[in-house]
Amino acid sequence: MTGGHVRTEHVRTELRGALGVIVLDRQPALNALTHEMVLGVADALRQWADDARVERVAITGAGERALCAGGDVVSLVDDIRATGGEGAGRFWRDEYALNAAIARYPKPIVAIQHGIVLGGGVGLSGHASHRVVTDSTRIGFPEVTIGFVPDVGATWLLTRQPGELGTRAALTGDHFGAADAILLGLADTYVPERRLPELLAALEAAEPDEAIGRFAAEPPAGRLEGERAVVDEALAGDDVTGALERLDASGPEGQAIAATIRKRSPFAVSVTLAALRRARGLPSLEAALVEEYRVSRATTLQPDFAEGVRAQLIDKDRAPKWRPSSLAGVTPAMVEASFAAPPEGDLQLPAVTEHEEHA
Repeated sequence: MTGGHVRTEHVRTELRGALGVIVLDRQPALNALTHEMVLGVADALRQWADDARVERVAITGAGERALCAGGDVVSLVDDIRATGGEGAGRFWRDEYALNAAIARYPKPIVAIQHGIVLGGGVGLSGHASHRVVTDSTRIGFPEVTIGFVPDVGATWLLTRQPGELGTRAALTGDHFGAADAILLGLADTYVPERRLPELLAALEAAEPDEAIGRFAAEPPAGRLEGERAVVDEALAGDDVTGALERLDASGPEGQAIAATIRKRSPFAVSVTLAALRRARGLPSLEAALVEEYRVSRATTLQPDFAEGVRAQLIDKDRAPKWRPSSLAGVTPAMVEASFAAPPEGDLQLPAVTEHEEHA
């Protein structure tokens, strides 16, 4: 870093008054994260932590379409085929360490969750001290659509709120707008899109609570609050098959949710529910990330990950051939094996000394 700037491809940083700004700039890929981008963001945060000029940080995405569409999963599939996932493991170790560092950062971080914010994009923004959604926000965890399981601290974030709306978000892979993002515990405040430039300008001199308070408004109504009664009853428990039966019996709203879940990888859906239930009993974000690292390493070696990425992102035929093809083929032993420590050992993160996660 020279003069407050990091020179990493696809990550731009600058100082604006007392505000350090990190801009993800890989617009053709909707600012999807490469390993180099993860390291660039981590480097900027590490250096700004001790820089007296920087009193607060903002994370945003270049262009109007996305903060970040997640990790570059096509490259992860290539690595898994070539090395058995050694490179993918290195990527996740650095990415998850960054997620934890954002949650523990000694200065306020304001994440601007505009446009598409999926998977790894939530990992960069959902653990920030101040999380701002807007009119264009489309946030979610689509991992089950590619035979993967929500990670980057998703199991922690989605289990901090009462009820089962987080379970609904994880099992369907749906995207949500501003009000629902706040209800899910993935965001804090809605600011109208047209006011975002003013917000960033205000942050150059004002503390985040004051600056955000100037522009905060009530978000347009979402859909999840109206689903809560059905979802909370149907998705309670540890069994996906039983949950689907309860959704089917609950009426058209529940049947639509069940139909979406049935399109997802049966294996990934089963492991996802198990991961969420385990996360509810964990003591910290770091503990959840350690478990997610185990699951990420294990599930991406199964056939559904490569097949899901092929169907959704490479051939784009949207017709994956899942293996097993139904929930009946997913055994408890298959799910349990996804939580075993990987050959290289568990993810190592700094010890937790205090708990400041969003509740």
